[in-house]
Amino acid sequence: MDLKATLAQDNIDLPDDFFYNVQKYKEHLYKWNKIHNLTGAKDNETLDSFIYDAIFPLSFLPSLNSLMDIGTGAGFPGMILAFGLPNTHVTLVEPLMKRASFLQFIKADLKLKNVTVVKKRVEQMEPKIFDMITSRAVTETKMLLKLSENFRDEKTKFLFYKGEKVFDEVEDGVKDMQHKIIETDNRHYLLLGENI
Repeated sequence: MDLKATLAQDNIDLPDDFFYNVQKYKEHLYKWNKIHNLTGAKDNETLDSFIYDAIFPLSFLPSLNSLMDIGTGAGFPGMILAFGLPNTHVTLVEPLMKRASFLQFIKADLKLKNVTVVKKRVEQMEPKIFDMITSRAVTETKMLLKLSENFRDEKTKFLFYKGEKVFDEVEDGVKDMQHKIIETDNRHYLLLGENI
């Protein structure tokens, strides 16, 4: 995959420093991954597909002041979204020390003013309201909604990165919420909230 060309085809509006930040992020991730095994994405092709997967929602998301990513791991999708949304404050919630340390290192190295890294489980955090809550590969939708109860109000929107099981999850507990499923070849994005 040619990440730059694919994103250009999708008409995704990205800040000028997006690809610089992505390149630096990838360089650091390769180094850290050798020692700490932060992610299963070990080669450029897989990493680019993870990055594309993370940033694609910029093609349909509304503008946001604040976003919380539950279980950011090595940075997907939260850190990549932070690169693409410099005017949105992004809180990355990651309980594992080695991953949270990596995220903190990236924040410092790239001087990201719009990122906060929280080394906690989401249920240990102080309540705070966010415009959007995201998560990828953490748990099923019903549980994510439960975990995020202290961080949302009636205006908060959700973006969950899902596979094909998303249809079952919608049947099993979110059908009373307004929702949209955006399907791509490799990913289903579940968008929840009012006026989506």
